Amino acid sequence: MVVDESFELHAQACSFLAGREFNTGRTYAPRVALYLSWCKEFGVEWTEPSLAQLMAFQRWLVEEPLVPSGRPPGAGRRYREKGTANQITGTMTDFLRWCSLAGLGVPATVVTMLVEPRFLRFAPAGFDPGEDGQNLQIEGRRLKFRVAVPGYEWLTDEEVHQLLVVTTHARDRFLVGLLAVTGMRIGEALGLRREDMHFLPDSRLLGCQVTGPHVHVRRRVNSNNAFAKSVQPRWIPVDEDTVGLYTEYRYEREAVAQAEASDMVFVNLFRAPLGRPMRYDNAYELFKRLATRAGFRARPHMLRHSAITRWRRKGVPRDVRQDLAGHQSPASQDRYSHASDQEKRDAVELVAARRRQGRVEHGG
Repeated sequence: MVVDESFELHAQACSFLAGREFNTGRTYAPRVALYLSWCKEFGVEWTEPSLAQLMAFQRWLVEEPLVPSGRPPGAGRRYREKGTANQITGTMTDFLRWCSLAGLGVPATVVTMLVEPRFLRFAPAGFDPGEDGQNLQIEGRRLKFRVAVPGYEWLTDEEVHQLLVVTTHARDRFLVGLLAVTGMRIGEALGLRREDMHFLPDSRLLGCQVTGPHVHVRRRVNSNNAFAKSVQPRWIPVDEDTVGLYTEYRYEREAVAQAEASDMVFVNLFRAPLGRPMRYDNAYELFKRLATRAGFRARPHMLRHSAITRWRRKGVPRDVRQDLAGHQSPASQDRYSHASDQEKRDAVELVAARRRQGRVEHGG
């Protein structure tokens, strides 16, 4: 939700956020609030800003120093990156377009000036350009800084092992190991219930016909706001090492009496409130500590990329990878295809070898 300085709900912003899934709404809310606060501070009518005013907002996003938070005295000023500013203006554009379509006071002329026609030079696979190429013209956002597109990050098997080595608690080792093996999203892991952990060789006594150790991923409403993005439930097999990590975690958990009452798998064991389900901020703080100890960048989603990349290299069929990852579209797999240094070197050496062979056959 978004409120004003009197803690009154901002009706249009709250309506815009109401139809979003939890994680998206949590990301969009502060961006919308930032735009509304800027309009309030600089006397801009948020429903009818001019293009010049919106361009001023775009500049302000990268020129205004961020409010210090947890930084030592004397630390230099921090500023938003242009990529972050693009995310904020993108959400603002979606908000104004939605208000215009919903008849909530934003004129269509405002939406028109926020976009400009652009032409696709390279259409995605399977894209229908139209008989005369008319589908190649799209609406692009006008307020957008030019930035380099960052690559998706992932961890090698050695780096995953190092993360496991630097953990100091069984719960944390199990979380890292589970994410690395199953490729599930952090929200899916934090939303697991103990009833989802079918780690016996035969689960028929639990009413489950799946053979072998596995974990079920289901979308539910959870008290820690953990959210499974996939609508369809799925199960993911696990290996003996993961079962062993879970057993060690069970011993650690049983030593905390407050944890017994919770049906959630991952709970607070080392700081208050004990026994409460782990939240997103707890998990991200954990990974920040692990990254500091390991000496390299590590985030939960990087383990998802690592798992899906590992499946691809092992020759797991695309449709199986899609099912394991919980992707709705096969195209979603493309961003998880990471080439290793050795794979790239092997490809170059293969071409070079064929060229050498060709010269020999032709007497070169």
